[in-house]
Formats: sequence, C-alpha cells, structure tokens
Amino acid sequence: MAYMAYLVLSDGTAYEGRGIGYSGEAVGEVVFNTGMTGYQELLTDPSYTGQIVCMTYPLIGNCGVNAEDVESDAPKVRGFIVRNLCEAPSNWRSEGTLNDYLIKHKIVGLEGIDTRALTKKIRDGGTMSGIIAQTLPDEKKLAAVKAYAYRYPVGDISVKTAYETGGGDKRVAVIDYGLKNNILASLKRMGCRLKVFPSTVSAEEVLAYAPDGIMLTNGPGDPKENVREIETVKKLIGKKPMFGICLGHQLIALALGGDTQKLPYGHRGANHPVKDTATGKLFITSQNHGYAVRAETLAAKGTVSYLNYNDGTCEGMRYNDGLTFSVQFHPEVCPGPRDTAHLFTEFKDSIDAFSKQ
Repeated sequence: MAYMAYLVLSDGTAYEGRGIGYSGEAVGEVVFNTGMTGYQELLTDPSYTGQIVCMTYPLIGNCGVNAEDVESDAPKVRGFIVRNLCEAPSNWRSEGTLNDYLIKHKIVGLEGIDTRALTKKIRDGGTMSGIIAQTLPDEKKLAAVKAYAYRYPVGDISVKTAYETGGGDKRVAVIDYGLKNNILASLKRMGCRLKVFPSTVSAEEVLAYAPDGIMLTNGPGDPKENVREIETVKKLIGKKPMFGICLGHQLIALALGGDTQKLPYGHRGANHPVKDTATGKLFITSQNHGYAVRAETLAAKGTVSYLNYNDGTCEGMRYNDGLTFSVQFHPEVCPGPRDTAHLFTEFKDSIDAFSKQ
C-alpha cells in the first residue's frame, strides 16, 4: 500500500511523493544518475555507499531484478528515488520486482516526486545531504541532516580477509576499495589469477604474493581520507604494472603528489563522453564519482590520457614509469557501454611485456 513520504534536503527544500521499498527513514548525500538502465548494478555498486540516488530517467524497474546483475553482495545505497516505479516488469530474466528487492534489503525509497526539478536543484546548487521520511523533519532532525557526513566509507565496505579466485596464468593483486564484481570478471576473461586484498593491506603483503600486476579498484568517498591506502600505493608504484579505476585512479594521483577536487554534482550515469587525447576519438562511458584528479598537479609525473568531453576534467592518466595508468570511468561496463573494455586488454598486454623483461 502506497503511503505519503518526503525528501527533504539540507537547505529545507521538500519534495512530496509516495514511499516505496522499505518503510523507514534514510539520510545520505543526494545525487543523480543519468542512466536509462542498469538500476540493479547501480544499487549494488559499493561506490554509492552513503548516498541517496535519484534516477533522471522517469520509468525504473521495467526489467525487474535477478540474482546475476549485481556488483556486490547486496545494495549499498542509502535510499533510492524514481519518478515512476514499474510494478509489473516484463523481461525473460526477471525473478521479481524492484520494489520487493528494495524491501528485502531494507532500502528506503521514494517515487512520484518531480525528479527533473530535483536534478536541476543538485546540478545548480551542488550535491547536498537529505532525508527520505514519512513525516517532515523537525528542526533537530534537519540539523542532523545538515551535519551528515560519512567519513572513510572504504574501511567499512572493503573485504576483511584476502581471498583468491580465477585460474589464469598471470597473477594479479586486486586491492579492494569498494570492488565491483565485473572488475574481477573482466580480469578473469583476460586469463588472470586473482588475489583480492583488503584496502588496509600493506605493500609488503601485496609484493609477497609475487603478482604480475596490481589492480586498484573503485570505491566511495573522499579519496584524501584514505591516508593508509595512499601510503601503500606510493610504495607499490613502479614495482609492477598497475591499473587504477575510479577511486584507484585518484589514489595513484595522490600517491604521486597530485591533488583531487570535489565536483559540484559529480558524474553518474552510463552515457558520459570522454576524449582519448592521443587519438582524438570519443568514447561513451559509465561513470560514478564525485571527485576528480587535478591533472595540472601531475604535469611532471605523467600525461592526461582521457578528458571528460562535457566539462574538461581529467578522466585518465598515463605515468612516466611506463607501468602505471588509470581511468576515472568504469571500463568493466556494468552497467554501460563496452567502448572502453579494451583497457583490460592493455593491462594484460602490459603484464605480459613486463614478465618478459
């Protein structure tokens, strides 16, 4: 049964709609995603930890949900907002409705608000915290919403114990800052044997595995909060071929003395254009990040490999050691286009070349 619910932003702006999913309250950073599909991958992407996600596409849930299209063991978002929720999905792979899935995993949701107005609000004013609730918050609760901050989320969601998977001939150490399943799947397709380490792993532990390459994964939050992780990356750079994705891209930059900046409203969706600076080609990419590397702070350490075609921010770096490269977008393509999946092949080629030295 539908019930009245609200989204209230930290500046007091309120949107009235209908509650969906789990009946309760959710506080988090409110962001928007421009993807038309891929909502199940989005919900389970650890990079959304601590966030309330608004979908800009108006009808969500058409394909239902299944047990395969997940990027982690369970949804990581704090809340989920849609214009219209499909109650009768039609897809041969569907195993249930999105609403039931949200209820099962205790994700508070909201439908029926003007998602275009909310998106414009965030786009013009920047991301801000908010609350989904069945009643309007009083002054005390609104003050708590304004003060909301999720510090060091990587420490909460990273795997706690290292494990091995895959059976290829090349060993890749994967450091988990908020790992998406399809990063592992992409590496396995390249013939890689993987050992996944916690974010708190030391450089000595990684090198003791004798990896042929090192993968730094995506993850949530402000990259500068990961002080221990940055020191570990600093010790690993130049030792083996290294590929960083999203947060991994940012940590490499910080480890090499570069800087990052918070974006006004971030890049989230499966339709973001980036330009390959070497060829001039444009690729459509999947993205999910609120911070960007300041490329000018790394001018002496490497070159920009990709630029965001919308705002000119750095989307990739290749470093002078010839072993280290990284991208801000998600080449593992779930959800999103396959335009940049070749980057995993480039990583494997780098590993093969280094192994022959």
